[in-house]
Amino acid sequence: MINYSSSDFASNPFTVTVSRGPIVESHHHVIAAISDADGKLLRSWGDVKNAVYLRSAIKPLQALPLVETGAADALNVTEQELSLACASHNGEASHVDAVRDWLKRIGLDIGDLECGTHWPKYEPAALELASAGFTPTAAHNNCSGKHSGFLSTAIHMKEATQGYIDLDHPVQQRIVKVLEDFTDLDLSRAPIGIDGCSIPTIAIPLEKAALAIARFADPSKLETDRAIACRRIQTAIAKHPHMIAGTNRLCTALDGAARGAVIAKVGAEAVYLAALPELGLGIALKSLDGADRAAEVALGALLDDLGVMTDDIHKSADPYFHPILRNRNDIVVGHLKAVFD
Repeated sequence: MINYSSSDFASNPFTVTVSRGPIVESHHHVIAAISDADGKLLRSWGDVKNAVYLRSAIKPLQALPLVETGAADALNVTEQELSLACASHNGEASHVDAVRDWLKRIGLDIGDLECGTHWPKYEPAALELASAGFTPTAAHNNCSGKHSGFLSTAIHMKEATQGYIDLDHPVQQRIVKVLEDFTDLDLSRAPIGIDGCSIPTIAIPLEKAALAIARFADPSKLETDRAIACRRIQTAIAKHPHMIAGTNRLCTALDGAARGAVIAKVGAEAVYLAALPELGLGIALKSLDGADRAAEVALGALLDDLGVMTDDIHKSADPYFHPILRNRNDIVVGHLKAVFD
């Protein structure tokens, strides 16, 4: 039975501790699920039947209609752009320029984006923009690549480009259908919120989120066209990891170093989904207090427990998986660690 109570989370043995000196200073509680593509729940922590907003962690699935409708091929969407369509990017020049070029090629401009505007979250990119005397545009929005994909699909399907963020628009309805197919759920009664970029975000039980990303990881039992779309997006992210996030970001560091063995995507409020194509598994987790640092440590612990950590992954991702706390004088004062049964 799906639990749509947003506050009734069960007692949770999965904890990320923050230690300073000899004591544990803080505890972050994490719910997590690991599933295979058949829906077998291999392991779980906490009440994974509880529905959560997956936020941007679901973007690789939201990008599937871009490929499945034929829009990607018809509009010459590149592999870099496919990765960007799944991105929560830094707003670096490489991301913003790619969005501008993509929109121009399909006959649109930045004004057609309905994602809103914010300063780049990557401080050097924001400082560069400000020092040049410019203000951000919607292309700097971390979701602008996803929205460019939405607009591309609408154009190819000869649908209105205005209002593509609304739940009743065909662009969003296709995404709802994808999520229903991948989770085996009827989402017509699921709680729906509005995401930071103004599209609908649908509450999904964490165990079903793990199933969905497992099916993305191992699409062998899906229809042929859908399986091909899943693998195309996996390949695009693995080959162009900078586009999915950017400098000093875990998704870029991990997805690049894993070379297709792990496709991880962060979502707001400390959600992570990770597809493991070689194992045919999916991971879904959320730090209940919304702390990204805890979610990163938790993801690293689960990947390590599953035996997928290579030397390259350790080298690239350990600063996120095993962060060292330093004070203003660069003195080591503490660390974070995952503790689970």
